[in-house]
Amino acid sequence: MAAAAEHMKLDTAGPIHPPGVDKAAVKPSVARRIRIKVLDPLDHEAPAILHEPRSYNAKQANQAGVIMVSGAGGGVSGPAGIYPSLADKLALTLSVPSIRLNYRKPAQTDYCTADVRACIDYLSSQYTTTRVVLVGWSFGGSPCFTVAATDPERVMGVATIASQTAKTDGIRRLRPRPVLLMHGSEDTCLSPSCAEILYDAYGAGPGKRELKIFEGDDHGLTNNAVQVEKMVFDFIAKTLGFDAMLDDDYIGQQASRDLAGSKDERIAEMKAGHDLEGGERL
Repeated sequence: MAAAAEHMKLDTAGPIHPPGVDKAAVKPSVARRIRIKVLDPLDHEAPAILHEPRSYNAKQANQAGVIMVSGAGGGVSGPAGIYPSLADKLALTLSVPSIRLNYRKPAQTDYCTADVRACIDYLSSQYTTTRVVLVGWSFGGSPCFTVAATDPERVMGVATIASQTAKTDGIRRLRPRPVLLMHGSEDTCLSPSCAEILYDAYGAGPGKRELKIFEGDDHGLTNNAVQVEKMVFDFIAKTLGFDAMLDDDYIGQQASRDLAGSKDERIAEMKAGHDLEGGERL
């Protein structure tokens, strides 16, 4: 009964769209709660929120997809509540579907890794997706790098915000695929040295690694949320072959819009998404 009650909570995690969509008169993506079947010994499915373009065309979308995961307590809003906004923008401007995944067993890399793999399989079966970017916050760096290491054909790159270093050895097998590492200098949950360690672990040679330390910012990068979201959007677009579209003024304007609001509003969004649980804090 306790496990069932917990899963009901995960099924109602939100919000579906960023709170500023109506105010900004932005037409959001088609988004809905789904449950993704995971083929491992656990007897339940992974809850998630799927965002898809209103008119999907696999060729137009470069057969691409994005999966976003949160920290040690799970959640679907992401750092500074950027995930709902990022997902809507990807669908609106690039016609790319994305999944905001809520783990079945938060903070357990083996289970969370299986969840992420199942999301890739889901996008593959529903949208013929063959190319994926993974985005992870905090603990989320662990399953992202683990999956990337074992699925080089489908995972094109990884972006992380304030990633941990535990169980992230997969980054050593990521090259030449690109990586984006971001961290706050005043992070009291995970030291910014974690990003530097991961940067070094990626190694020199073929491939692109980018490290950005935001001075004075916290574990969720809440003081630089709009810039962080734009950096992740640009990384995704470049990694998935939409480089030319970044020069389009409309896409640039849409990608830079603040759809989540003030720092307090973003923290409220993280709480609603159950992202500030399991030891995660700002």
